[in-house]
Amino acid sequence: MNGNTELLNFVYQNAQMGTVTLNQLDDIIDNDEFKRHMNAQLEGYRSMEEQAKKLLEENGCDEKGLTAFEKIRTYLMIDLQTLADKSASHVAEMMMIGSNMGVINAVKNLKKYDRAEKSIKNLMERLLKFEEDNIQQLKKFL
Repeated sequence: MNGNTELLNFVYQNAQMGTVTLNQLDDIIDNDEFKRHMNAQLEGYRSMEEQAKKLLEENGCDEKGLTAFEKIRTYLMIDLQTLADKSASHVAEMMMIGSNMGVINAVKNLKKYDRAEKSIKNLMERLLKFEEDNIQQLKKFL
């Protein structure tokens, strides 16, 4: 796998993790304003996921999504972390931690794959900005 493919797969997996997580959290949250925010965030992740998939296909590669184990682990962690506290504040904190991990990994990958094609790096930079914006927007729900 070349650097372009690895970088695109990172974007794809990060966005997929966002969609999986937000879909699960939608059933947990009952705060309407927070749900609207989560739905907007979900659309952003879906868009990134689709764009990464399209670029992978254009480069003759298949997307490597999350494994079944990663999805199950994510579901279980969300269930455990929201068992005692389903408040918007607690869930916003969880989401901020996830977005911070996304920011860190995005910066690392941009440095690691600094010779990737411009369009692929641009998508990675958009994901980075998206994650940073998510963190800022989630602060109002703490």
